Amino acid sequence: MLVNGISGNMISIRDRGLLYGDGVFRTLCISNGQPQHWPLHYQKLQNDCAALGIVCPDGLSDELAVLVAAHPDAVVKIIVTRGQNIRGYTPAFDVIPAHIWDVTALPVYPSGYENQGVVVRLCELRLGHQPQLAGIKHLNRLENVLAAAELAGTEAQEGLLLDAEGLVIEGVRSNLFLFSQGRLITPSLSRCGVAGVQRDRVMAGAAKLGMPIDVRNVELAELFCADELFLTNSVFGLWPVAQLEQQHWTDFSRTSKIRAVLELK
Repeated sequence: MLVNGISGNMISIRDRGLLYGDGVFRTLCISNGQPQHWPLHYQKLQNDCAALGIVCPDGLSDELAVLVAAHPDAVVKIIVTRGQNIRGYTPAFDVIPAHIWDVTALPVYPSGYENQGVVVRLCELRLGHQPQLAGIKHLNRLENVLAAAELAGTEAQEGLLLDAEGLVIEGVRSNLFLFSQGRLITPSLSRCGVAGVQRDRVMAGAAKLGMPIDVRNVELAELFCADELFLTNSVFGLWPVAQLEQQHWTDFSRTSKIRAVLELK
């Protein structure tokens, strides 16, 4: 772990990331000594920092190179907080951002998840609307924490999140896609949700394949009528959905084309 470029695991108790979730983060894999899609993650990190008025630190690529040399196969998370401040919500103009690198082992998932699909459960929690934060991977992830707790003790590998109006948004830790009537569709994230790097890569890959793509509001009923569903994130890659509630799928042929063009595991 690195804190502001120095090996360690200590931050100030007055850091605004700790006090208010005032910061952003991104998670990526290192595989065979290669950080996967770092330029895309870095661009997202910079954009998210800018949206919150946080100065994204320089030198992150150099620090990542040090971590890659020591951990050729791992999951790394880069966290950027607004930094230390005096008490109160209002940020000071001269506050210095803090950044933290966390390194963990690559998780091992059953191979069946990639080939035979996963079970998804509809979560009771509903995402609130906040357009100013929509798409941003900010540190306040309490909605996801509560939704993930709903999955404990179930057979589901992922949860499906709807918004306050009942529209489909995303998975607890993933973005969602569906194939329906010859089109690839992913929910709009204009009012809530997180725009992941793999989401962008899937849409770019589908365009290369000549697949029509829609980014729009998605009703829950559409999922049960879809030809295929799949989930993406930067750690597990791509998982087809074999079951959502009582609906089952076994044909993942279109999803396989997406996996192949992106070389997603």
